[in-house]
Amino acid sequence: MTTLQFADTHNLVAFLSKPTESEGFEQIIDFLNANPIKYSLMINPTIYTSCIEQFWATTKVKNVNGEVQLQALVDGKKIIVTEASVRRDLQLNDEERTDCLPNATIFEELTRMGYEKLSQKLTFYKAFFSPQWKFLIHTILQCLSAKTTAWNEFSSTMASAIICLATNQKFNFSKYIFESMVKNLDNAGKFLMYPRFVQVFLEKQLEGMKSDKRIYVTPSHTKKIFRNMRRVWKGLPGRDTPLFPTMMVQAQQEQGEGSEMPTDP
Repeated sequence: MTTLQFADTHNLVAFLSKPTESEGFEQIIDFLNANPIKYSLMINPTIYTSCIEQFWATTKVKNVNGEVQLQALVDGKKIIVTEASVRRDLQLNDEERTDCLPNATIFEELTRMGYEKLSQKLTFYKAFFSPQWKFLIHTILQCLSAKTTAWNEFSSTMASAIICLATNQKFNFSKYIFESMVKNLDNAGKFLMYPRFVQVFLEKQLEGMKSDKRIYVTPSHTKKIFRNMRRVWKGLPGRDTPLFPTMMVQAQQEQGEGSEMPTDP
């Protein structure tokens, strides 16, 4: 049996600070700092490798009273993960929210975002957005999505997530994360998916995990992300499309003096 591995470009910790290198990205950083998904982007527990390995080695899908569950054994104790527990433990507050937008809405909203390579295909490319939009897309892809490769591409589901965030709608990240974990069980290239999140789930259910000297250090975005998002791809005009009015956040909100996002008039 193939040994399961971590994917070093998956489930990263976001970089939401504003060093001098972040000039031009202040609005999108403020937006993400004020958004309810910040907790899931930034949570960075100590990850005990053997616990994550035990979880993925023993996990089975069960249907209990109509509810789909992931059940595993870690340190000899039963662990249960459900969509509801994902929502609760990651503080996502997105029950009965959008799973995927209609294709026509996706095309329309991506056009508003300045997407420069629109076609009828449902695979989209981060490179064809201006820098702040690229930063948003890249952060969601590497920190919350189930992807491990091809960071320039994203699907209609991830396009829906980005659009919902930008237009102050709730995207059902909890369902997306849980269903991605379920699908990973039958994945031929199965890996140790969502280590940050799984560790949070374990800590909520285990009182005192066994000592484990093997600790997985979660990769994090660094301030180099700003330089990478500024790169202009050959042949692009470099048009800068502003963020939507719904995404403008006052400084005091970032400091905790309010949490409501602006709404369209």
